[in-house]
Amino acid sequence: MYLKYILKDAKQIHLFMRLTRFTDYSLRVLTYLALRDGELTTIQEISDAYGVSKNHLMKVVNLLTRLNYVIAQRGPGGGLRLGRRPADISLGTVIRETEEDLALVECFEDETRCVITPACRIKNVLSEALGAFLTVLDSYTLQDMLTESEQLKVLLKTA
Repeated sequence: MYLKYILKDAKQIHLFMRLTRFTDYSLRVLTYLALRDGELTTIQEISDAYGVSKNHLMKVVNLLTRLNYVIAQRGPGGGLRLGRRPADISLGTVIRETEEDLALVECFEDETRCVITPACRIKNVLSEALGAFLTVLDSYTLQDMLTESEQLKVLLKTA
């Protein structure tokens, strides 16, 4: 996750929090597998559906498998399926486990070189914002993302 500051004018600064592509793809893989409702799926099928790199998805699936979100069956007739019910997959937890670094600014780290850290309130404000962001995500599961499942299936050509 990273922050991006955009100066609109002398009085306004807009702050954007952005998840990494790895986390984005993790959520996409989980969504795709949830739509397949237990049917085995290949990484190639997911790659084709989203138009994203198979190699990158292999890394994503590797981690999701190690975290028990995905079950990977090897060999002929193998494939991928969800390792948990969609209702048991918290979006907040997935993001915490797939984002390498939730330190929004340098002062979140133990060692910081910023000279104003002892008197600066930015760390506290951003920490509060990150907490609120994750709290909202904790209130949703993968199941909640499937309310438009028929339309998603059409868009991903899984119907």
